Amino acid sequence: MKSRSMIGMAAVLCLTLTVSTVTLAQAKKNLKDEVEQSEKAAKVFREIMGTPDKGIPQELLESAECVAVFPQVIKAGFIVGGRGGRGVASCRTAAGWSAPAYFNLGGGSIGLQIGASSTDFVMLFMNKDGMNSLLSDEFTLGADASVAAGPVGRQAGASTDLKLTAQILSYSRSKGLFAGLELKGVVIKPDKDDMRDVYGEGITAKEVLKENKVTAPVSVRAFPIALGRFSSRMAER
Repeated sequence: MKSRSMIGMAAVLCLTLTVSTVTLAQAKKNLKDEVEQSEKAAKVFREIMGTPDKGIPQELLESAECVAVFPQVIKAGFIVGGRGGRGVASCRTAAGWSAPAYFNLGGGSIGLQIGASSTDFVMLFMNKDGMNSLLSDEFTLGADASVAAGPVGRQAGASTDLKLTAQILSYSRSKGLFAGLELKGVVIKPDKDDMRDVYGEGITAKEVLKENKVTAPVSVRAFPIALGRFSSRMAER
């Protein structure tokens, strides 16, 4: 009887270890994708800010409450075209840039579009209203939040005006050309799968970006680290 009991306990222990190993492997597999998203966003931002005369004006970056980057968004179609992609956002906190939150970007356009192109999109959320749209369940640029094409380089005069009036400034980079672009009609919402993989079930963008309720794994912090290289101003308490 004792021998059977020990065999049973060994079987249970073996099964537990097997399940734990599978679960850990699955978690690592899931997180790998989110790590890549943060690294891609960081790379895009570093490259753009690495050319000050052709990048985002520093004074605008210093004023932004949040920054989002959607790397390699694909626009393709025939007759009815669509735009879709995934990205990462971070907001200022009293301790620096927040843990990254993950988002989906989608939108439609009507017209003859043959072929496909890959475009990087960058958005600056310039004030509390702009930031609150990012913290919502879903919002549409130009409808739920005002958006304007951001100035590039050392356009100081334009930057001063836009700091006072714009909720969101948007940019695009395609084939090496970085420019302001008005992204009206584009829908942005949290990527629940990515958020779950990194932070657990039910964690919202608001809890990550504003309420500072989570700690991001070191492996996904490439994007906020990149932001900190170019702007270290902390949010006011």
